[in-house]
Amino acid sequence: MKEPLLSIRNLSVTFATSRGPFKAVDGVDLDVAEGELVAIVGESGSGKSVAMLAVMGLLPWTAKVSADRLAFGNRDLLTLSARERRKIIGHDIAMIFQEPMSSLNPCFTVGFQIREAMAAHLDLSSAERQKRAVELLDLVGIPEPERRLKAFPHQLSGGMSQRVMIAMALACSPKLIIADEPTTALDVTIQAQILDLLLRLQKESGVGLVLITHDMGVVAETSQRVCVQYAGQQIEMQGTRGLFADPHHPYTAALLDALPERASGRLLPSIPGVVPGLADRPAGCLFSPRCRFATDTCRTVPPSRASAALGLALCHYPLKDGVPQHREFAL
Repeated sequence: MKEPLLSIRNLSVTFATSRGPFKAVDGVDLDVAEGELVAIVGESGSGKSVAMLAVMGLLPWTAKVSADRLAFGNRDLLTLSARERRKIIGHDIAMIFQEPMSSLNPCFTVGFQIREAMAAHLDLSSAERQKRAVELLDLVGIPEPERRLKAFPHQLSGGMSQRVMIAMALACSPKLIIADEPTTALDVTIQAQILDLLLRLQKESGVGLVLITHDMGVVAETSQRVCVQYAGQQIEMQGTRGLFADPHHPYTAALLDALPERASGRLLPSIPGVVPGLADRPAGCLFSPRCRFATDTCRTVPPSRASAALGLALCHYPLKDGVPQHREFAL
């Protein structure tokens, strides 16, 4: 079997706070192959972005990252020096952030920022970097690319700025792109354009793509596999078609039930409560205070992971056709 581009096993990220350590990511596993699109979904506070920032090495000093395996190809990202990591990040692995206006430096033109990435990783002359920058802006659908390269970020719209971020990510022809909610700050029409652009570029170049999103509709249309996270934990991993047809974790089922196109009554279903933080984490299953199937066991005993046939659900009673199962079913 071909080795995945990105391989993560038991990834955890713990932050030091004034109230004690807080585990923002707890036991995440993920493989991403060349040409594959994997979606990571979950509410805000589920640790989606933090997990991928750990891969990029962009977390603050207060974060402690640990994993049984965190590898890009045959390179162990945990043991790389800062200098060695910088050769990979931005070249082989690129990230598109969700807020382009806060990710682009307001003091420099977009052309300077695109060329800066190439200067750090590619052996190109100044003229070659300029030519490549023009090609990139044209590739992502920005008109008059030569003129736009001279613009500052505040002179561009949100959609244009996000296209510049995508151009920067593509500048060094990466093998893996992490897109962190790349359409959150954009209106619906521009969202569709940006997603279509990302998918087209991904198919044409064959890069692996990790898409962090809240939009289950986007997930259904684009991804091959879906990782569902809740309160820092990976609670389900399934192929996209299987996940939408038969979700195995109650949280996944509740997310899908809340989709407008699945609602049957006058009121849109919702999940009561909020994602637990540092001070209100339950002793057992982290979803138990919000789960309609929760028992005393769920509230007091942390669950173990079910079999692959049940979506690797982190649940005492994973669902099958909407019905909770005893764990013997998974053995």
